[in-house]
Amino acid sequence: MQDLRGVQVAAGAVLGPASQPLSFGNDAIALDSARTGVSLYDRSHWGLIQVGGDDRIRYLHNQSTNDFYQLQPGQGCETVFVTSTARTIDLATAYVLADGVLLLVSPGQNGKLMAWLDRYIFGADRVTLTDLTGTMAIFNLIGPASQDLLTKLGIAVLGGQPEASHREMTIAGVPVRLASGTGLAIAGYTLMTAAADGAILWQALQAAGAVPMGEQVWEQLRIEQGRPLPGRELTEDYNPLEAGLWPTISFTKGCYIGQETIARLNTYQGVKQRLWGVRLSSFAESGAVLMVEEDKVGKLTSVIQTETGPLGLAYVRTKAGGSGLQVRVLSPQADAEPIQGELVAVPFLTHPLEQDEKG
Repeated sequence: MQDLRGVQVAAGAVLGPASQPLSFGNDAIALDSARTGVSLYDRSHWGLIQVGGDDRIRYLHNQSTNDFYQLQPGQGCETVFVTSTARTIDLATAYVLADGVLLLVSPGQNGKLMAWLDRYIFGADRVTLTDLTGTMAIFNLIGPASQDLLTKLGIAVLGGQPEASHREMTIAGVPVRLASGTGLAIAGYTLMTAAADGAILWQALQAAGAVPMGEQVWEQLRIEQGRPLPGRELTEDYNPLEAGLWPTISFTKGCYIGQETIARLNTYQGVKQRLWGVRLSSFAESGAVLMVEEDKVGKLTSVIQTETGPLGLAYVRTKAGGSGLQVRVLSPQADAEPIQGELVAVPFLTHPLEQDEKG
C-alpha cells in the first residue's frame, strides 16, 4: 500500500491509526460530491476474507442470515453473522466467485470473524478460510455521478443489477473487480484490485473527476444513512432485526446459527427496540440516555456534528414510538443540561410496517 499512501498524502491526506486517510482537507466539498456528484473513498482498511473449498456455499448458508443457495458466480448479497442467540457479530458483503466467496467485513473485524468461522468448520467440511486483509486495495465511488464517471473511462457499468453484483474488468491497465453498491444507501460502486495496483487505480479515478473523501466524511454519511458498525450499533446487546437489517435476512431458508431466535422474534413481533436516527439540539456523547417524560426509552450509540446540527443513531424501545418522537437526551455528566432530540428515519435501515403499527 506504500505507493497508494504516498499518492494520497501528496494530495493532502492526513492518515489515521490504520493508515487510512482521515481527511483530504476538503471535507465539505467531498460531502457535497457524495450527495450530488461522485466521491472516492478508500476502504482498504476494511477486512477481507476468502472462503474456499467445495462446501463453501453450504457453509456460509448455514453460518449467516442470507440465502447463499440462490447466488451464482458474479452475484452477491449482504449478510449478518450472529451468535447462537442471534446477537450481531458483523454485517458483511459477500461476493460469490467461481472458486470462492469474498467477504468484505467491517474494519478490525477480520480476526474476530475468522476465529468465529473457524469454530464451525468440522472434520468433514471442505472449507478453507484465508484472511486477505491488506492484500487488496478497495475503493468506493459514492454518488449519483458514479456511473457517468465509469462510462467516461470506457467501462460498461453494472446498471440495473442487484446489489453486490460484480465482474472482472480492466481499468487504467490494471485488473479490477467492479461491484454494484457502496455499503450505504447511496448509488455507487465498489472496486477491488491488488494492493500493488492501488495507486494506479486511485489516480485514474481521481483524474476522471472523483473527489477524494476521508474517513471523517464517510463517518458522517454512515450516521446520516444509518449503517450500523460493530462496537457501536452491532454488539451482543442487539440482534439484526433491532438493527434494521431485515433485507439481509432470509425467513424461508433452513436452519442457521441464530435462526430459531430470529424466526421467533419475527413470528411473534417480538422486536423490543429499534435503531433510529436522532436529530439533536446540541451535541451529546455516545451512551447518553434517551427519555420520554420520566421513562428511559433508549440509548445513543453514535453521534456526529453535521452542517445542520448534531445527528446520532439510537436504539429506542418499540413501544415508545418511531419517527417524529420527541425525546430528552441525558448526558452521563450529572450537571449537564438535557438535550432535545427527535427520531428520524434513515435510509439504510428497514422497519417493517407491522412493527411500526405495533409501536
